[in-house]
Amino acid sequence: MGNDCPGGKADCVQKSGSCVQTVIGLYGETIEVPCNNGNNKPDGLIFTKWKYVKDDGSPGDLLIKQALKDEATVSATDGYKSRVSIAANSSLLITQGSLADQRVFTCMVVSLTNLQEYSVEVKVYKKPSSPVIKNKAKELENGKLTQLGECVVENANPPADLIWMKNNLPLVDDGKTIIITSTITKEPVTGLSSTSSSLQYTARKEDVESKFTCTAKHVTGPNQVSEAETFPIHYPTEKVSLQVVSQSPIREGDDVILKCQADGNPPPTSFNFNIKGKKVTVTDKDVYTLTSVTRADSGVYKCSLLDNDMMESTRNVTVSFLDVSLTPTGKVLKKLGENLVVALEKNASTEAKVTWTKDNRKLDKQPEFSTLTYSDAGLYVCDVSIEGIKNTLSFELTVEGVPKITSLTKHRSNDGKHKVLMCEAEGSPKPDVQWSVNGTNDETSYVNGKATYKLTVVPSKNLTVSCQVTNKLGYDTREISVFSLFEEETKKPEKNEDGAEQAKVIVGVVVGLFLAAALVGLIYWLYIKKTRQGSWKTGEKEAGTSEEKRRRYEPGKRPCHTECAVLHTSII
Repeated sequence: MGNDCPGGKADCVQKSGSCVQTVIGLYGETIEVPCNNGNNKPDGLIFTKWKYVKDDGSPGDLLIKQALKDEATVSATDGYKSRVSIAANSSLLITQGSLADQRVFTCMVVSLTNLQEYSVEVKVYKKPSSPVIKNKAKELENGKLTQLGECVVENANPPADLIWMKNNLPLVDDGKTIIITSTITKEPVTGLSSTSSSLQYTARKEDVESKFTCTAKHVTGPNQVSEAETFPIHYPTEKVSLQVVSQSPIREGDDVILKCQADGNPPPTSFNFNIKGKKVTVTDKDVYTLTSVTRADSGVYKCSLLDNDMMESTRNVTVSFLDVSLTPTGKVLKKLGENLVVALEKNASTEAKVTWTKDNRKLDKQPEFSTLTYSDAGLYVCDVSIEGIKNTLSFELTVEGVPKITSLTKHRSNDGKHKVLMCEAEGSPKPDVQWSVNGTNDETSYVNGKATYKLTVVPSKNLTVSCQVTNKLGYDTREISVFSLFEEETKKPEKNEDGAEQAKVIVGVVVGLFLAAALVGLIYWLYIKKTRQGSWKTGEKEAGTSEEKRRRYEPGKRPCHTECAVLHTSII
């Protein structure tokens, strides 16, 4: 045998000047020990023999396999007697592997020409149990070195290595804030090892969310990790916080919950509340409730530790409110032409927004009525709001007035077979209409106090038609002349009825003027004649002196007599 270790699947090491191959077996399973890596069929093979080194160092036989026989002969007399056999490739098979099988086994191959021996060292590995953190601390104290726990793995070979982790990062022993102590114990019957590792840790406040684990590393791999553990961190209160638990904004009538919290651990359970200058102590809870708050409850509120009033927190509570009044409201009845004053008063915790609508149409500003018209009638709605609060007020305005006809017109229908009369009036309540003739009431409209009535007639003769409109406050009537359709057909050229009537009026006026002028001339002629007849009778005053005649007609000297007035009238 040479000193060089032959290559192969198993590891080989130099041991006592000879080559010793090493194989790994698993605890509790069948261990296969190869003979010359399975190459043991030399020419002229006689037999193969397996032997081993006993615990006291003496040699011991296990079995022998004759080349010409199918079965091997077991020669072991100890615990191997029922556990060993030989494979087809001459490997030694050992069932129920244990740590007692960690020794050197030798395969001896005898042929007609040679004798070879191949030694193999067997090692038995056992995967450890999953790591478990035991003896855990109930809580850690901020800034104080405390025993956190003990990590344990059992029944391993070789012993496992344990590593403490915080948030998946390894902890390193620094001898001050982190101290890790590990111990290994061996079970006397099986020889398997258990490893334990204790961790002393100096916690910080931030560690309240930290997750601690223990990782077991072993040659059998992969690594095993314990379940994560979190620990409460005990530390004194450094800050108090007052919270207002309520919908925003807070409105009158709401319930407001004041919640006091402290950052200590364990957290305090009792607090002092300062309610508008009055101290109120609550025990075993951290809230105080203000019920049905009003605007008077607005102000500064405080809470503090039960044993330390200096450690406190303050919050300002604002209760929103909105008071609104509108004049007038409800149903408002006014007469046409009257005035109406609209007054809106508001009182709010913040600037209020005001919007006006009339009959669902938005207005640019608050309505003003100095002289009411029918179009002013309608439903006026005022919305006043601040954040979270909205008030709506309204009034419905009705404007009444005596009906008045504004227009009465006529025209011929498009087909030329009818006369269409249009009577337009104003008034409220809506006026009823009555025509003096029968016809067809085609349509009626009423908008903003303005009514329009339409009547279709077929006049067979000239008519004077009246339209009368009436409501509870009074009435109004107007007439119009309507020519018969037959008369219009005989006129050439055809003129409209209004023009014909105007022409008749003008002719009448001219004729009247001519008659008046003729009458004045006749009177003047009679007067002159009478005067001359008098002069002929007396013979004294007919001629007179030239001076008298001059004075009689000289302007500004004496008043004009009858003949002068008659002459003046006739000239006009």
